[in-house]
Amino acid sequence: MPPRRRTDPAIGRAAISAWKRGEVDRRQMLAAVRFTLEELAEVTPGHAVEVRVPPAGAVQCVEGPQHTRGTPPNVVETDMDTWLELATGILSWEDGVASGKVSASGERAHLAQWLPLQATRHG
Repeated sequence: MPPRRRTDPAIGRAAISAWKRGEVDRRQMLAAVRFTLEELAEVTPGHAVEVRVPPAGAVQCVEGPQHTRGTPPNVVETDMDTWLELATGILSWEDGVASGKVSASGERAHLAQWLPLQATRHG
């Protein structure tokens, strides 16, 4: 069962549009990141990878062994702007990792096949 969305898709898409225009405030930035994290968890359900975008949030995604204690073996972490660049296709996964903007550890911590997110192409 996919995770329950907390961010209204209309609000999330509007926040992404504001971010793309460079007119985003902190509330919208948080909404855009949370919306895209929720979208990622929906399109690739599972618990094998934890994607962290502080301070906005984190989700677990990708099928595979579920991690229950301590630091997960498969972790992706980045900042909010870089995450939105990945989610919208402005930055490729490979370039994000190569530049050091994205930290990805673990054999399953490779999200290229799911990025950019389809939901970011609207609005």
